[in-house]
Amino acid sequence: MTTGIPALDAALVWGGAVSVLGTVGTVAWRVGRGVAHFASRAGQFFDDWYGEEGRPGVAPRSGVMVRLASLEDGLDHVRHEVRPNSGESLRDAVDLANERLARLCPDPQPGCGDGQAGCGPPPLPPPEEPPASPAP
Repeated sequence: MTTGIPALDAALVWGGAVSVLGTVGTVAWRVGRGVAHFASRAGQFFDDWYGEEGRPGVAPRSGVMVRLASLEDGLDHVRHEVRPNSGESLRDAVDLANERLARLCPDPQPGCGDGQAGCGPPPLPPPEEPPASPAP
């Protein structure tokens, strides 16, 4: 299929070739840009996962597994404090304080729920009535 004009036929062939090469180049550029972006993000992920060595002006960062182990150690410390054990935990201290308070206030007050006799603020005196004003 030709137009019969050799210069026009050559221009159409070269124009088609340039269009195809431009399209292939654009697609390759877009794919390459996507791959580079993905590789950059993957690099950031692996830097976070495995940690990074310190360098001038930047402190070293621990990896995820090291930080997770640190969190588990902290959680073990919290568990030690909130469960009764050898008498050294916070829970043991609270239980001891409650036991001593129960010994100080053994008799329950009527009408005070869980209140103890002699515990809490003293009852308020009844309000005084204001003095009557003199009649005119």
